[in-house]
Amino acid sequence: MKMHKLLLLAVACTWAMGAAAQWQWIDKDGRKVFSDRPPPQEIPEKNILKQPNRGLPRAPQADAAVPAEAASGASAPAPKPAASAPGKDKALEEKKAQAEAAEAAKVKAEEERIAKAKAENCTRARQAKAALDSGRPVTQSNAQGERIFLDEAGLAAEAKRIDGVIASECKR
Repeated sequence: MKMHKLLLLAVACTWAMGAAAQWQWIDKDGRKVFSDRPPPQEIPEKNILKQPNRGLPRAPQADAAVPAEAASGASAPAPKPAASAPGKDKALEEKKAQAEAAEAAKVKAEEERIAKAKAENCTRARQAKAALDSGRPVTQSNAQGERIFLDEAGLAAEAKRIDGVIASECKR
C-alpha cells in the first residue's frame, strides 16, 4: 500500500513539473522573465537562463509564431508589447521612486536624530562647563566607586575635555 502511494506521488510530481514555466531569460531591460513560451528572437542565447530541452533549437518554435502574424496581415501584435512595456516601466519607475523616497525619509530621520543628540550633548556640555567655572568643588567617582574631589590638574583636564565636547557638538 505504501509503495503505491509513493509511486503515485512520484508520478504527480513529474506531471506537475511539466506544467511549470519552462523558459527563463533576461529581457533587454535587464528584468528576469519566466514563461511557458520561448523568448523573442531578439533575445541572445546568452540571456536565456533556462529552457525546456537544451537539445532542441528555439528557432522552429519562434518561426511558428511568425507565420500566424503574417497570415493575419496585421502588425498590431508587435507594437502591443512595446506599448505595454512603458506601462510596466512606469510601474517600475513609480516603485523605484517610492523606494528612493522611503530611503530619503529614513536618511532625513537619522540626520534629525543625530542633530537632536548633538544639541542635547551641547546643552549638557555647556551646563558642565558652567558648573566647572562656578568655582565650587567638583567631585567625580573613581574606579572603586568612591567620590573624590578634583585637584587643579583634574579640573584642568576636565575643562579641556568639556571644551572638546563643546567644540565638536555645538558646531552650527
